[in-house]
Amino acid sequence: MSMNRNISSQLFSKAKKVMPGGVNSPVRAFNAVGGDPLFIKSARGSRITDADGNEFVDYVGSWGPLIFGHAHPQIVSAITRQAQLGTSYGASTELEIQLAEKVVNAVPSIEVVRMVNSGTEAVMSALRLARGITGRDKIVKFEGCYHGHGDSLLVKAGSGLVSLGIPECPGIVSSLAEKTLNLPYNNIEQVRELFDKEGKEIAALIVEPIGGNMGVVPPKPGFLEALREVTQKAGALLIFDEVITGFRVSLGGAQKLYGVNPDITCMGKIIGGGLPVGAYGGSRDVMAHISPLGSVYQAGTLSGNPLAMAAGNEMLDLLSQDGTYQALEQKSQKLCEGLIQNVAALGIQAQFTRVGSMFSMFFTDQDIVDFETVKSCDTDFFKRYFNGLLEEGVYIAPSQFEAGFMSAVHTDEDISLTIEASRKALTAARG
Repeated sequence: MSMNRNISSQLFSKAKKVMPGGVNSPVRAFNAVGGDPLFIKSARGSRITDADGNEFVDYVGSWGPLIFGHAHPQIVSAITRQAQLGTSYGASTELEIQLAEKVVNAVPSIEVVRMVNSGTEAVMSALRLARGITGRDKIVKFEGCYHGHGDSLLVKAGSGLVSLGIPECPGIVSSLAEKTLNLPYNNIEQVRELFDKEGKEIAALIVEPIGGNMGVVPPKPGFLEALREVTQKAGALLIFDEVITGFRVSLGGAQKLYGVNPDITCMGKIIGGGLPVGAYGGSRDVMAHISPLGSVYQAGTLSGNPLAMAAGNEMLDLLSQDGTYQALEQKSQKLCEGLIQNVAALGIQAQFTRVGSMFSMFFTDQDIVDFETVKSCDTDFFKRYFNGLLEEGVYIAPSQFEAGFMSAVHTDEDISLTIEASRKALTAARG
């Protein structure tokens, strides 16, 4: 029997009259999986509840930030306390210093950090900083890596663009797009070739140290180290986009996990405790180029706003507790082992990738190493699988090209339910 989602459907009809496509972010529209999207009414812990009262085990977690689940009591209390003191001042607070100190102490490459309001804003600012420092224009990125919707970077970007079947984005000035050079992820030979040819014109190379916007694509051994070597030699800056991986794969992010330090790190998601936030940081010398110290201008009325800072401080305190990342690893391993057993038992072609509490299942027989191998996936099968999971009370990202996220509050019962739901959904999808 099909789950009743009438109220969500009615809300979507109303939303389409006043919002483009009925949504404020494209992948929410369920275009890649069909049907009407869920409208969420409430959430707590590992579960979300839609407007029709249906409850789902959630592996989206607001696309990664909710590493302690929904409505964590300590984070909610911190936000509530601050809201009673005022939601925004447009002036400095001690909360900003406290969160900045925690980020600096945890992330190896960051000595000074600037808070902003989104991951997109952090990346845009980091690129401007790199161009300002080097006096160069060109940026290198990798196919399938999504770094927000800034003009320079919506060229062969993964995530929502590929889910919606948009090959390139209209509205981007061609001269700006020409300054963005794309390479295949995990292919260091092509990186070396490009830098040998154009290295003196390249301001920065930006990379997700773990691909997280084409599904989870881990770096091959030596890939990040080689990027560090090539950029250093060319006098270009290395930028790690750790908006997803920062505080997700370890307390110090992917750079701590792999032992490779970039020049600039972009962050977001987790450091805001579930509220809008972004940040970028680097060495004291690099960050001295940002106004008001230097001439590279960047500002924001709500940057470092007290609500996000209060939530972020609480989140990072929770993450600093002993055993947090070990527990996340164990939960993630248990879930993925169950999912792997399902596809093996049913004879379904699938590839699994996982780094810590980020994971993906790709319906393909090709090893997942870059955007081209990701695009070999059977998206029609994923569509049937997604909707089968939804019927069984499990909510994953509505796209083959997005990551799944484990939280610290998912229970053994949640994981067992998910493995059984996956078996049923796979069976139904196979037909």
